[in-house]
Amino acid sequence: MTTSRLTQSVNLSMGLRVILTLALGALGALLPAAPLVGATILVSLASLCRIPTAISPWIRNVAFASIGCSLGSGINHDIFQLAAKWPLSLVWLTIAMVAILLSGAWILKHFFRYDKETALLASSPGAMTYSLAVAATGVGDAGAIIFIQSIRLFSIITCLPLLIDILPFDHLATSGANTPTLDWLSAAALFLLALGAGYLLERKKIPAGFLLAGVMVSGLGHYFGVLSGRPPLSLLLAGFVITGAVVGSRFTMISPVDIRHLLSASLTIVFTSIVVSALFALAAARALQLPLGQVWVAFAPGGVEAMAAMALSMGYDSAYVATHHLYRIIALLILMPVLLNAVHPAQEKRGQRR
Repeated sequence: MTTSRLTQSVNLSMGLRVILTLALGALGALLPAAPLVGATILVSLASLCRIPTAISPWIRNVAFASIGCSLGSGINHDIFQLAAKWPLSLVWLTIAMVAILLSGAWILKHFFRYDKETALLASSPGAMTYSLAVAATGVGDAGAIIFIQSIRLFSIITCLPLLIDILPFDHLATSGANTPTLDWLSAAALFLLALGAGYLLERKKIPAGFLLAGVMVSGLGHYFGVLSGRPPLSLLLAGFVITGAVVGSRFTMISPVDIRHLLSASLTIVFTSIVVSALFALAAARALQLPLGQVWVAFAPGGVEAMAAMALSMGYDSAYVATHHLYRIIALLILMPVLLNAVHPAQEKRGQRR
């Protein structure tokens, strides 16, 4: 009986944390900023103030699926003609990704005296879950990795839209301005199919499985003419709010003491990431004659779900942006084990003997 009551208490506590976090995210969406940015800022501040915030995995996955369904609704018969420019763009992204990773690791090692493993995992321009999973096994300083990666993600989401608005970039009209809206029955059927496909992809350990499932199901439906129109705007806004809450709630894992020690290193990594990605985005945009703002959003090292949502809200080609961020995650999942083994091969050999 005691165990049952304890379990119910824990579940209720988690439920209240989720409700509080969603309420904060919705309130943040009312701030004079994009819903994604406003929700991220307010939930992050609450987390840093030690207010217990949390988003359950199933709510997070629902949000990512809704964003994916909206992304896929922009796919049509012109997609392959536009995609012809993407292979060279992905080459530019690969070089930018390696430059961000190695320059950040060098800075953390030589100026902030972190060990090689911590420097690499904290500087990884994406694949945050992988970095934290490796740190949890005892490789590197887990606290430093969590904080630096969280600050990177927060800063990219909140600062990049502001920089693009301030700088003289090409600004596009909202991509969904003249697109019809799906009726609720069609939207519900699409959403359920996306959730089912997302569950299957997650079981196969596919990165960003629910987002990718939404894009695939919605994209195929629109490409073959089964669907015509975007899901209702309310679903997309809910996805923005929850995604911002997911990012902000990560700061609950960071203590105030860590903040004081790690802030300067984190901001240095953020500045390096933004500048390096901007330089490579400028080169790629000029070579491929693509909008600079769009390429920068695709090259900036933020989370794939958050950056895809940002592309939608700014009117950029969300399929282009999502493809680049998915590619970046997959490339990092391949590259990071190789680099970690190179800087610490003895540890890898000990693990194999076990």
